[in-house]
Amino acid sequence: MRREMEIEPGETLMAHVESRRIVIERRDEILERLRAEVRGIRRDTSAVDELIAERRAEARREAAEDERRA
Repeated sequence: MRREMEIEPGETLMAHVESRRIVIERRDEILERLRAEVRGIRRDTSAVDELIAERRAEARREAAEDERRA
């Protein structure tokens, strides 16, 4: 897997759970993604409101997935 993803020995990786999967990413790729997201936040919008809306949408998606599995 390391060769396939071109991960060098000593490279910093981060792991997190996403939709009941373990995701492993390079630290620098995560930082770049977060920077891009921050650049995309509109000044007239509350970051807290956006976060709450995103979390609620994710909860709805997860609930729908759970219902399909049942």
